[in-house]
Amino acid sequence: MPMPTEERVSQLVAGLIARRGLDLEGVRITAAGGPNTRVTVTVDGDETVDMDTIAELSSEVSAALDDAGDFGETPYLLEITTPGVERPLVEPRHWRRARGRKVRIRLNAGAPAPDGTSEFDARVGAATDTEVALVLGGKRAPHRVTVALADIGSAVVQVEFSRPGVAEMDLAGGVAAGRPEPGAADDAVDVAETVQGEHRPVVAPTEGIVE
Repeated sequence: MPMPTEERVSQLVAGLIARRGLDLEGVRITAAGGPNTRVTVTVDGDETVDMDTIAELSSEVSAALDDAGDFGETPYLLEITTPGVERPLVEPRHWRRARGRKVRIRLNAGAPAPDGTSEFDARVGAATDTEVALVLGGKRAPHRVTVALADIGSAVVQVEFSRPGVAEMDLAGGVAAGRPEPGAADDAVDVAETVQGEHRPVVAPTEGIVE
């Protein structure tokens, strides 16, 4: 029996995730060794998603996949996870949730370059659906600029090993509500990744198979 596509699994689980006020950030289907298939469902929300919610959602998604029967008799390992620390920022909601975080940005060719460079690190400030405020200069010379989201080719959140400066955080408008502070919080997430043995910080695996 052919495996369901990632698009098909997304359709099956999107409603369950949305009812909890969360966003489906992606589905990946990969080999898990032997006859098993690994189904990784990544979710996120305006506030940090706790382990109890992950566990409950894992049970609901597993039941939905089993009821649909798309995997037939093929065993699969289900993982419900949140985005890792070094996440790419693609949608406007990603930028809003990353307020206060340090990101590495590459601008599209021909886009206006703040401070004369098209690749730079900045701290995320307030964002709308079309533009984002960025704090440049780090602790020593923080200053704020505004960049159109359409001008950004790629942006990835960076792991931080020290606390940011007070002035640059003030210019960024602080950390988004419900999100961890940058710096020491990154260290805690790195430890969680090592303990879980995964590349993502929160994983609740559930074995699932249709009888």
